[in-house]
Amino acid sequence: MSNKETVFFNNAPKILGTGAVVGKRESEGPLAEYFDELIPDGRYGERTWEQAESKFHNAAFGYALEMSQLKSADIGCVLSGDLLNQCVASSFAWRDANLPFIGLYGACSTFAEGLALGSVLVNSGAFDTAAVSVSSHFCTAERQYRNPLAYGGQRPPTAQRTVTGAGCAIIGKNGNGKPFAKCATFGSVVDSGISDANNMGAAMAPAAYETLKKHFENTNTKPQDFDLIATGDLGEVGRKILIDLLSRDGINLGERYIDCGCEMFDIHRQDMHAGASGCACLATVFSGYIMEGLINGRWKRVLIAGTGSLQSPLTVQQKETIPGICHAVEIGV
Repeated sequence: MSNKETVFFNNAPKILGTGAVVGKRESEGPLAEYFDELIPDGRYGERTWEQAESKFHNAAFGYALEMSQLKSADIGCVLSGDLLNQCVASSFAWRDANLPFIGLYGACSTFAEGLALGSVLVNSGAFDTAAVSVSSHFCTAERQYRNPLAYGGQRPPTAQRTVTGAGCAIIGKNGNGKPFAKCATFGSVVDSGISDANNMGAAMAPAAYETLKKHFENTNTKPQDFDLIATGDLGEVGRKILIDLLSRDGINLGERYIDCGCEMFDIHRQDMHAGASGCACLATVFSGYIMEGLINGRWKRVLIAGTGSLQSPLTVQQKETIPGICHAVEIGV
């Protein structure tokens, strides 16, 4: 059943297991205890950073399988994405898996997009299980979107650091007592005229505003109905903009609201400017910290809203503005 942007899942697709693997700087942050594995080597023993990013996928998938007590052959399909051109970190990660592969690109919203689409596929009966695997890597993203690391360019206060890591969630139709997807709201592309690639929070916040507002309207809910509302990676700048935009409509997110980009690092101690970003930001925080809270009863009703800035290196060079996107998934226990 759907209400334009929002799809309701009558069969309650279950989140059977998750895995979260992160890099060195993430392992020094406040959420380190919630991740399955902390990798101090940015190359993860591989020849290139891109190969390392693919390996993060495989590691996170392994932990998700272990938690769900499934084998790779039990997975119906994989929905996977990253930030690199043609999503090569994802496609290369799964080239030996012999599983149906659905490549996704929603920038940093990709995990929420995959969780929503995977829930649609399982809810419809098209697949009994689906794995959602998403990655990003500071070094691969910097090389593609900004400058070579050796350049040592000065980062402005609005800049965010791309999370190194991968998060994976396995969705299935059977799983008594497991957290489940209740509904999902698919966002539309919103362009607020921001052209600064170092100010992604401002570019994404209007899309988060539109999607959250639609979700509340379509589900007849308000922020107070949720134990936790988490955006993906707006950072300090975008978080404040979102709060302001919603407050103008009389919507107060309150203390239940967090942004994963603000939670991943100790922003001041680690000198992270506006916070964290990247596909793996929401993916790892959800697969580790939020999933742990759902399983242990800290939260019973959670709304996650994955945010993404849809630029490419070429469009930035052409001085295009940066469109934003946001997809939301409501999860209960």
